Amino acid sequence: MKRILWLVLVLCAAPVHAQVLGFGSAPQGSIGYNMSSAIAKVMAEDAKLQSRVQPYSGSSAVLPLVNSGELDMAVCNVLEIEEATRGEGPYNGRKQANLRVLAVIFPLLSSIFVRNDSPIQSIAQLKGKRIPAGFSAQVTLDRIIDAVLANGGVERKDIVPVLVPNVIRGADDFAEGKIDGGFFALGAAKVLEVHKSTGGIRYLPLSDDPAAVARMKKHMSYAYVTTVNPSPAFAGVATPTKLMAYDYLVAVGAHVKDDQAYKIAKAMYEGKPKLIESLGAFRGFNPDLMNRAMPATFHPGSLKFYQEKGIAK
Repeated sequence: MKRILWLVLVLCAAPVHAQVLGFGSAPQGSIGYNMSSAIAKVMAEDAKLQSRVQPYSGSSAVLPLVNSGELDMAVCNVLEIEEATRGEGPYNGRKQANLRVLAVIFPLLSSIFVRNDSPIQSIAQLKGKRIPAGFSAQVTLDRIIDAVLANGGVERKDIVPVLVPNVIRGADDFAEGKIDGGFFALGAAKVLEVHKSTGGIRYLPLSDDPAAVARMKKHMSYAYVTTVNPSPAFAGVATPTKLMAYDYLVAVGAHVKDDQAYKIAKAMYEGKPKLIESLGAFRGFNPDLMNRAMPATFHPGSLKFYQEKGIAK
């Protein structure tokens, strides 16, 4: 009996290993991977929460794993969380009901880009050109590209689609001359790589004319047009250029504990300088807008933090 009691006391006194959160991300080289790594670093240093960033082929593979509890968190765009939680689009019949929004990060900026020496100067001139399509691992990107094209009065039937699984392959195909117009979020490491290897790229401008914006919003209601100024961090933008913007966010599973979600939100809110050190795109991160209205439910743990800060919507 004494031996059993001693064993119980030893087991209770043994150190408990902290949980390592599974952080699913897009492939290495993508801005999604860079965002995930920056957030994971702040989580570890300021929230004392360890996570392991695990790159997958794309968010279409990651979100179902967060929903099932195999992963704990991921970054995705507003269209992805909308379609996933409502069971629409590529998630038709597969509603991801356990996904929650932890925080809104910042808007991604994008358009179609071409080589600097290309005669193509506008979205309208992409008719008949080879454009990446399909995105079997990032299925919502087809709708995003359709929104960009629609802004310039171009429809899917007007282009020559080149099937790719994700933006990384699309960027490689662009660099190899297999497509005429590439697609990637501004500021990603892969964009800089392509910019250097091809002699320079140039993002095509969108129009903020109400009719053009209306055509764009038919495909992506949460998108908007904004002017982006040149920056060392923005390869492909040499002059003020109007690009399409849409919010990126941190999604977590409903199984994530309230105190963990609270600590992550707090670390992000207070850690903007550190986030910028890891990824310059976090200059566009506004902590007071982390609880901006989204088409999905916020996690109660992060919501508690936003209520305490007085920024809950």
